[in-house]
Amino acid sequence: MNEIQRAKTILKILNKTYPTIKVPLKSRNVFTLLISVLLSAQCTDINVNNVTKNIYPKYHRPEHFVRLGRKKIERLIKKIGIFRVKAKSIYNLSKILINEHSGKVPKTFEELEKLPGVGHKTASVVMSQGFGFPAFAIDTHIHRLAQRWGLTNGKSVIQTEKDLKKLFPKKNWNKLHLQIIYYGREYCKARDCYGLTCKICTTCYPNRKKPVKTLKA
Repeated sequence: MNEIQRAKTILKILNKTYPTIKVPLKSRNVFTLLISVLLSAQCTDINVNNVTKNIYPKYHRPEHFVRLGRKKIERLIKKIGIFRVKAKSIYNLSKILINEHSGKVPKTFEELEKLPGVGHKTASVVMSQGFGFPAFAIDTHIHRLAQRWGLTNGKSVIQTEKDLKKLFPKKNWNKLHLQIIYYGREYCKARDCYGLTCKICTTCYPNRKKPVKTLKA
């Protein structure tokens, strides 16, 4: 089975396993989606949702966070990892959105990635889940699974994104990003499957005997 055949098999299994998919991060609008994705770095989606459920009913626009100021933002998100760094990014990007974008989240990768604390992965999630633009956000989990499933050589996150975009139709990218994340959490865990037990691994590699070593992003 070559990588094109594996990609088709994987897509079939994922569509059967997750015919419909929910966005894991709760948000009120595109701005709060941006904030939630920024907060999710080195943090679980559940933790982010638990923190933001007490924030977004009252604070959900850039103006709200500018008025709060850095110190109050820190207090609101202190249960989240590296909260001081994230509070600084939220405060500064909120000011930029007001001053340069009329308080609205920009709709291009280039403008999003200029915002403090916003990298390509965060921009990809906002473009796909916020604006419906075809994007393939690659985090460390997808990077690991793509190697395990023989879809990329794992040299970098950038290379993984290019490889997956070549193998899967553009219309599937947005949903596929979430399907892979959910499948990895449920069936192809880093310290459980090892590339040997889940349906995707056993279907794509029926003769595999040794655990697969993956490269970090």
